[in-house]
Amino acid sequence: MTTPEAIFHHPRSVPLRRRIPVRLAVGAARLLATQRPRRIRTVLEWLRRGARPATADQAQAARDAVVAVSLACGGREGCLPRSLATTLLCRLHGQWPTWCVGARRLPPFGAHAWVEAEGRPVGEDYPPDYFRPLFTVGCLSHEAQSDR
Repeated sequence: MTTPEAIFHHPRSVPLRRRIPVRLAVGAARLLATQRPRRIRTVLEWLRRGARPATADQAQAARDAVVAVSLACGGREGCLPRSLATTLLCRLHGQWPTWCVGARRLPPFGAHAWVEAEGRPVGEDYPPDYFRPLFTVGCLSHEAQSDR
């Protein structure tokens, strides 16, 4: 049985000068999504160096641009490339949201990848405690501040 799903896909809603970096981030994210989790985490930990924490508005704007430009990232099954593309697009602007991979807290099991900023999920239709993170890659400057 199939479930109908409406996906927002309107690339022209993103200006051309911004659409090119978004497409680059989506392409890189789709390549990165084919790698093993350890490799993805290593790449993201290397990329986050020197970035400042992204605000919720900045992360939401990046996520909206990614979903508007890429059909693959807009669907329900596109959580991994969507979250990676959002993170990479934020990084192009010198910001870093917290990239998370986890699973639903309640059965049935369901893996999910998402982005958090300012301590809450960005653009998710679920309550903040719906997923339990298995691992995260946050901003280095944010982690250094929280250790104090």
